[in-house]
Amino acid sequence: METIKITTSQNVEIDYAVAGLGDRVVARIIDMSIFGGISYLGTIIFVGVSANSGRADWTKSTGFIVTIVIWLAFFVFYDLIAEIFFNGQSIGKRLMKIKVVSLNGARPSVGQYLLRWLFRAVDFGITLGSLAVVSIALTDDKQRTGDIIAGTTLVKTEPLNKFKDLFFQEPGAEHITTYPQVALLTDKDINLIHEVISYFKATGNSLLIYKLAMRIKAFLGVSYPPEINEYQFLEMIVQDYTTLTAGYEV
Repeated sequence: METIKITTSQNVEIDYAVAGLGDRVVARIIDMSIFGGISYLGTIIFVGVSANSGRADWTKSTGFIVTIVIWLAFFVFYDLIAEIFFNGQSIGKRLMKIKVVSLNGARPSVGQYLLRWLFRAVDFGITLGSLAVVSIALTDDKQRTGDIIAGTTLVKTEPLNKFKDLFFQEPGAEHITTYPQVALLTDKDINLIHEVISYFKATGNSLLIYKLAMRIKAFLGVSYPPEINEYQFLEMIVQDYTTLTAGYEV
C-alpha cells in the first residue's frame, strides 16, 4: 500500500496510507447517491402534494422553485461545508474511512479547503473528471489539481494493524514509576507521543517510534533495559507521566 510522509510542526515524520482512486470514486458515488435519494424523495412528495391540491403544473409552484434553489446551493457547497466542519470528510469519505490532510503536517485550513473546492470546477466540471483521474494517477502524493494547488491530499483513517495491547491505559494508583524524570515533560510532549503511537497503529511505521524514543531517552537522560522495545518504553513514559500528574504517590 502506498504511503505519504508528512513532517509535523514538531519535526516528526509521519507515514499515512494514501487513499487510492477507487476509494475516492466510491466515496463520491455514495455522496451522489445520497443527493439522488433526496431528489427522488422530494419529487415524490411534491407530486403527491400537488395532486392533492389539484395543481396541474406543480413545477411552477413557489415551494418547488425555492426547494430547487436550496438543493442546488447545498449540492454546490456540500463538499466545502462538510470538509470544513467534519474534519476533512464528507459522508462518503467518512464511510470509506478517508479524509483530507495537509502536506505541511497541520490541520487543513479553511483556505486550503476553499482552494480544493474551487478547483472542483476544473477537475470534475470542465474536464468531466478526466483531469482529476490523470492527476491522481500520475502524482506521487495521489493529488488531483485542487489538492496540488491547496497542498493537500486524501489519506486512509482506518488502521492497517490491529493491536490487542491498548496504549491508552490508566496505570492506577498501584503503578510504580520507573522514570521520575518524566516530570520534565509537558502535556504537549505526551500528546505528541499519543499522536505517534496512533499513527504507528495506522501505518506500522516502527522507524517513527524508534526516532521518538531516542529523542525522549536523550532529553530525559535515561536508558531502558534490552528486554523492552521502543514501543514499550514510550508506553512506560506515558504511564509514569499519568501517575505523576494524577497525584498518585510512588
